[in-house]
Amino acid sequence: MSDVKRISAPLTDDDIKNLKAGDRVIIDGKVLTGRDAAHKRLVELIDKGEDLPVDLKGQIIYYVGPTPTKPGDVIGAAGPTTSGRMDAYTPQVLKEGVKAIIGKGARSQAVKDSLKENNAVYLAAIGGAAAKIKDSIKSCDIIAYEDLGPEAIRHLEVDEFPVVVVNDAYGNDLYEKGREEYEVK
Repeated sequence: MSDVKRISAPLTDDDIKNLKAGDRVIIDGKVLTGRDAAHKRLVELIDKGEDLPVDLKGQIIYYVGPTPTKPGDVIGAAGPTTSGRMDAYTPQVLKEGVKAIIGKGARSQAVKDSLKENNAVYLAAIGGAAAKIKDSIKSCDIIAYEDLGPEAIRHLEVDEFPVVVVNDAYGNDLYEKGREEYEVK
């Protein structure tokens, strides 16, 4: 698997510049989680100029709301959430220093523009593989907004977490490129 790139947070600008739409990537180490409700709270704090509950600089955020954890497991099924639900909040979160976001589905033009502006990438995890993805998660701790249940912000320690670069920091979009390749003209 020599064509697979490996990354771990905190990510640098050079890490991001090395990632291109279509690259297969393995993530090892620290990943934060957060969905729409957590993003809404983060953006409200940003708008008020207040401190955030977690330092976002160089971080990777996985859009996931895990199912309840079974006895003996670290986490429940942990598949990606539809990313468009975070589109309204993503540009502000990227300005706080987040370098990679993980979800499923296409992003708005505003998010794509913000990825370029903030030198960040959008990564896709495999939808429908939540039970398999959880095997890459070695630990899980809630670090903020516990009252949000599955939407709380968690710190995950991951090993061999597979993703694909969909939107890179150069404006390339794997979904658009794929559609063009198979479009009947």
